[in-house]
Amino acid sequence: MRARIAQAMDIFTEPKHFKLRLFLEGNLIGVCTGLVIALFRYLLELSEEMQPLFYAYLAANPLATIGWFTVLAGIGYVLCRIVRRDGMTSGSGIPQIKGILAGEMHMHWARVLVLKFVGAVLGIGAGLSLGREGPSVQLGACVGQGIGRLGHRSRAESRYLLTAGAGAGLAAAFNAPLAGVIFCLEELTKNFSPLVLMGAISAAVTATTVTQVFFGMQPVFHLGDIPVVQTGDVYLLCIALGIFVGVLGLAFNRMLTRSLDAYAHAPLRDWQKPMVPLFAAGVLGFVLPQVLGGGSRLVDSLVITDYGLAMLVVLLVGKFAFTMLCFGSGVPGGIFLPMLVLGSVGGAIFAQLAVGLGCMDPVWTVDCIVFGMAAYFAAVVKSPVTGTILIMEMTGSFAHMLPLILVSMTAYLVADLTDGQPVYDMLLARSLALRDKIRQRVRSHRIMAEVTVGENSILAGAEIKDIQWPGAGLLVNVRRGTQELVPSGGLQLLAGDYLYVVVDAAALSQLQGLAGERIVE
Repeated sequence: MRARIAQAMDIFTEPKHFKLRLFLEGNLIGVCTGLVIALFRYLLELSEEMQPLFYAYLAANPLATIGWFTVLAGIGYVLCRIVRRDGMTSGSGIPQIKGILAGEMHMHWARVLVLKFVGAVLGIGAGLSLGREGPSVQLGACVGQGIGRLGHRSRAESRYLLTAGAGAGLAAAFNAPLAGVIFCLEELTKNFSPLVLMGAISAAVTATTVTQVFFGMQPVFHLGDIPVVQTGDVYLLCIALGIFVGVLGLAFNRMLTRSLDAYAHAPLRDWQKPMVPLFAAGVLGFVLPQVLGGGSRLVDSLVITDYGLAMLVVLLVGKFAFTMLCFGSGVPGGIFLPMLVLGSVGGAIFAQLAVGLGCMDPVWTVDCIVFGMAAYFAAVVKSPVTGTILIMEMTGSFAHMLPLILVSMTAYLVADLTDGQPVYDMLLARSLALRDKIRQRVRSHRIMAEVTVGENSILAGAEIKDIQWPGAGLLVNVRRGTQELVPSGGLQLLAGDYLYVVVDAAALSQLQGLAGERIVE
């Protein structure tokens, strides 16, 4: 009996069964992440449903407004204490995960899991223009890291589990399993590794299945029937829409940085900073309630409410300014969903202008709203594939892949030609530059990195003995197809080889650049 148990356990310990273990652990991460995000979504959606009723009550009972602003002040103080307790809870959470994967940051998974959950529910539930996706990604990453730590997994395996948890968090937040997987590959690791893919797929699909038990299979946005694009004229409009929304997106990163700088230099104490957007939310609840919260209800209303052009501009400017005011304060909450909302409003403005000029049939207005979200995401995050797939899954518009890719790539090129930085990379760089001023633990260590030899890279065709590895790197394994090759000095590396290198965490980006594909003119 003991022999059989030992033989069964070999499946989980032998290197050749590593993918199987990642698959099984990914399913466990998916179940746990799905349950956490299901509760998180429920609380936030409950707050969205209650907000109109609550502010209607306050309008009828002015004296109760004093009590509400007192509560907002209390929430602000709690948010300040949460960020002070652990700086990793501040902001979106996605830059922090990228920092951990780059070996630049360290996270206490259990503490961040609890504090981030509470902080995001309080802040977004109180009406701050922040999204649930960033916190969901970080919560899922905490679950993945926790399972790795509790299972005493190696540092390399723990990185795969953390990545899988992050993808599961995004998938569960938006009922978008495929987008969760692509997000891991395109944005977090920037490496289409089969090991990353194995854990990410199992975790994302399982997490989405768990949340669908509670919320059903309907998409996040409810936009009704979306006409399928079939004519060349509309494709030309998609290019124009991509340029229009891409230009709008250029201001996002710049103003985000200025907002963070303004709070950093403002004559405010730490506990006063969260109260600025919270008090603004209390006022906007009476005068412009559409901009409160993440904004998914605003996207739905663009289809059923006949907003005039002037009102759409007010919504765009109001949502944009309020998002900057909220995120700059450093409270827990993401910018993912507000970005999509801004893109949808930008798409609605473009549609009104195009219809008014006689360039477009009004029937394509809904398409512009949908495509505008993908374009804004591509311009700000610079991950057009993730944006395209995410919008398809969030709207249920799977027949629109070609126009979504077209508009996303157009907006991406607008951002790229104007030297726009990916927003999460920009925020990570800022955090690393200011990490001595915020309370977060940073640990330098050596990691096991997996890189792929790119076509035309410096490594392609080179012999191992001639390579100068950055960060005192040590090549420990080479995988070519299904073969595991001994890294002897005379072994010539080929494009497509997977290399496993022990390297200083700080030199990871240099190693990735060494293996990356070069542009040959």
